[in-house]
Amino acid sequence: MNQVTVKKEKNNYQIEEAYKSLRANLQFCGDDKKVIAITSCTPNEGKSSVSLQLAISLAESGKNVLFIDADLRKSVLLGSTKAGQQTVKGLTHYLTGQSELQDVVYSTNIPKLYLIYSGPLPPNPAELLGGKNFRSFLKAVRKVYDYVIIDTPPLGNVIDSAVIAEECDGAILVIESGVISYRFAQEVKAQLEKSNCPILGVVLNKVDMQKQAYGKYGKNYGKYYGDYARKQEK
Repeated sequence: MNQVTVKKEKNNYQIEEAYKSLRANLQFCGDDKKVIAITSCTPNEGKSSVSLQLAISLAESGKNVLFIDADLRKSVLLGSTKAGQQTVKGLTHYLTGQSELQDVVYSTNIPKLYLIYSGPLPPNPAELLGGKNFRSFLKAVRKVYDYVIIDTPPLGNVIDSAVIAEECDGAILVIESGVISYRFAQEVKAQLEKSNCPILGVVLNKVDMQKQAYGKYGKNYGKYYGDYARKQEK
């Protein structure tokens, strides 16, 4: 199995705790929620970063995790990883019968974390993701991994996410704070609900903590925890 290097973000204390909270909330949803689709309303809301960091957090807790880049139209995963080989095979290669499953699954420098790239842009992304090959693919990987985290395209732009969610155990919606209107978010939520996939929750992303009432407390608490950890190390 080929290996790639995942560039883990250097997050501050508050962000690290937020991902741990997200991980815990997902685990509290039950063991039957294994295959999770993550989407957003529009591009650039941080959906892909949230998806990957959640997958990393789950792997660090000891779970076997497969991260799938199913944004076949605009993948950003290659920018967050470093592949050793020049030619990277992905989900498109497998769904079109050009590669076997073992050829598109990559191990990473993070123990228990595996990933699948999106592959080249196909002429029919929605049809490919809604086909029998994709359904069979998910049935196969859910038997191997504890969690399958799927980064999907923004639902406010294309229907791909709803097509993927139809085969998933749950969905998470990432919304950028102060950018997405309530009405637009409700429209995307309604579209996601049509897939009959349970919406597990919403991640409010890119929140300016300095403007929040609890921002000062969180900052001070993080400083206290960091000081305590340093003393323990000494």
